[in-house]
Amino acid sequence: MADLSAIIAEIAEEMRFAEVRGKVADYIPPLASVPDTKFGIAVVMADGSLHTAGDAEEPFSVQSISKVFALTLALGAVGDQLWKRVGREPSGSAFNSIVQLETEQGIPRNPFINAGAIVVCDVLLGRLEPREAIGQLLRFVRELAGDDSIAIDETVARAEQETGFRNFALANYMRAFGNVHGSVERVLGVYFHFCALAMSCRQLALAGRFLMDGGRVGAHRVVTERRARRINALMMSCGHYDNSGDFAFRIGLPGKSGVGGGILAVAPGVASIAVWSPGLNPSGNSHLGQLALERLVQKTGWSVFEPRG
Repeated sequence: MADLSAIIAEIAEEMRFAEVRGKVADYIPPLASVPDTKFGIAVVMADGSLHTAGDAEEPFSVQSISKVFALTLALGAVGDQLWKRVGREPSGSAFNSIVQLETEQGIPRNPFINAGAIVVCDVLLGRLEPREAIGQLLRFVRELAGDDSIAIDETVARAEQETGFRNFALANYMRAFGNVHGSVERVLGVYFHFCALAMSCRQLALAGRFLMDGGRVGAHRVVTERRARRINALMMSCGHYDNSGDFAFRIGLPGKSGVGGGILAVAPGVASIAVWSPGLNPSGNSHLGQLALERLVQKTGWSVFEPRG
């Protein structure tokens, strides 16, 4: 394999000149103003080495990538009891779809669609006040990344609150089925703040190390090896909504996207990878982010489906 820094620099250069860049999310006003020219990539290897290119130091709204960290906290709080309220299957539907909730009695398909993440927030609020839950998530990602500068963008959180009509519909619908226990306003307040978490590619790749290294960050155990494996499995099958199958087909890594244009991807035992480009494909995933990861896997052989020598 060629030098990894050279590979990443080459990919960033290709993405800089790409003509098709996707469409920036415009239903959350602060996201609509982000230039589609942005592209960043960061790779943290198992040996701790860090490789970056492009806009890897610029914070962006991670949006649904925060669901990975929220799920980890909820599993830590209630363990496998969570799966009585949230499924583990791909949805095959858009991230904000309400269609399946009626036929499936208010149980969302998985914790990475919006409905599932709302239930995860409700689970966390079973033990915490909203301010405590938001603080817990922020402390968690800061500890994972080793960076206390990570913050929540209050402007984005307010914009989500003002425009999140579908999320209010999802939460109220699940409350009607008894699968949201707390106040819808409190639950969504936490959910919107989680989505408004701002991180750079470098910070996000560092925060994902525990999923790359069997639940550990160095000598510190974050989750059990079994739990890390299961979170990775959910990321592989459900991390890109109705585009998850194609992501597995083209890239072959566990990953989680967000409509801010970020993707966290994991090559187990090898690397934690974060890419960011705000232009989205029709499924709400970063167009160039996926293309960059595809290029990276082609050049490195990191796909989990690649035979190991």
